[in-house]
Amino acid sequence: MRITTWNVNGLRAAIRKGLQRHLDAIRPDVLLLQEIRAQPDQLAPEWSQPAGWFVAWHPAERKGYAGTAIFARRPLRRVRRGLHPAPDPEGRVLAARIAGTPLEVLSVYLPSGSASPQRQAAKEAWMDVFLPWSRQFLKRRHPVFLCGDLNIAHTERDIFYAKSNEKNSGFLPHEREWFGRLLDLGWVDVVRRHFGPIQGPYSWWSNRGRARELDRGWRIDYVLCNRPAAKLVRSAAVHREGGLEVSDHAPVSVDIELEGL
Repeated sequence: MRITTWNVNGLRAAIRKGLQRHLDAIRPDVLLLQEIRAQPDQLAPEWSQPAGWFVAWHPAERKGYAGTAIFARRPLRRVRRGLHPAPDPEGRVLAARIAGTPLEVLSVYLPSGSASPQRQAAKEAWMDVFLPWSRQFLKRRHPVFLCGDLNIAHTERDIFYAKSNEKNSGFLPHEREWFGRLLDLGWVDVVRRHFGPIQGPYSWWSNRGRARELDRGWRIDYVLCNRPAAKLVRSAAVHREGGLEVSDHAPVSVDIELEGL
């Protein structure tokens, strides 16, 4: 089974840019989307109610902004939206169980703080709530996959220009320390585990300075697992071509083995 996470930077724009062609090549069984920027009724029926897929939506209250979705080849059960009981008007957390499997998946879109000091403050407030909230999933005996755009490059291996970004949102020392605490709780960064201590692989690139062409990016899209889920992962991939053509983010996939569960 393949689980893919992708910040599509606007679902309607991604569709126009060839999203379906890339999905046909990647062939995910579970697709976790972030930054959909759309309500289901703004999409053509083949996307709002796609044949062969079961879909859960969590769009932002503000139209054209943020939002998450989960597409799966099997029915979705126990769908939950937001950091309950905290409000989630921007549609940043969506969780569901995959019917016929022991899997639980979360599509997460952590806020960016790069736009202003106010947005950075909002990001940090969200982080303060998210960290303890995530502990409940580490206690699960069934596999849990927490996937999405976390808007933080954890280490210098996760960003091309480390030194020059030390004072920028997404690579601030206290943000990186927070990410370390997230892993210390017990979440496993299985993409890093798969690729080892190499530079990258990056999943987001600026549109400036030929960053996308030269692969000078950030690794901010993650697949984190609790311990039962981490045992299932057999391989991982970052599909860079999707980030070059459809979005400024690349889709990230993990292949898992469910036999015997």
